[in-house]
Amino acid sequence: MDKPDLNLAAIRDQWVGVEFDWTTFEMTAPNMVAWAVACGEMDPRFIDPTHADFQAHPGFTTHCMSGRVFPKDFPQIGGGFGVDGGKKVEVHAPIRAGDTLTATTTIADIFDKTGRSGTMIFIVQRMEFRNESGHLVSTVDWKMIKKAD
Repeated sequence: MDKPDLNLAAIRDQWVGVEFDWTTFEMTAPNMVAWAVACGEMDPRFIDPTHADFQAHPGFTTHCMSGRVFPKDFPQIGGGFGVDGGKKVEVHAPIRAGDTLTATTTIADIFDKTGRSGTMIFIVQRMEFRNESGHLVSTVDWKMIKKAD
């Protein structure tokens, strides 16, 4: 029996831009320093809390995860659980110790690519982080890659 064709365009139209999770994160100097040190950072802005311009390392928000990976009722796309296809971080403003960040999560894109190993489906989850003033401070796009059925 043939499998029905997956209509990625229709799924993209229905789900891209849908906000499906939100949470808050408390920014603490010890956590910020630990992350920067683990990344091999040497710049005192990221590893010395007494520095006048102390702030989170640019990649710090990549470790902040929301409670859900997909929206409720999101369709099963591709096979298996998928693999991490990498992250893209945009820093919009410094994140400071003591900030409380509110993160919202949406599906940013869904697309496929065909290569040597066959067709792969990419699902891009976007988290936007805003500080207490509502200013966007960081955007993280996370790609999940799944093998097409």
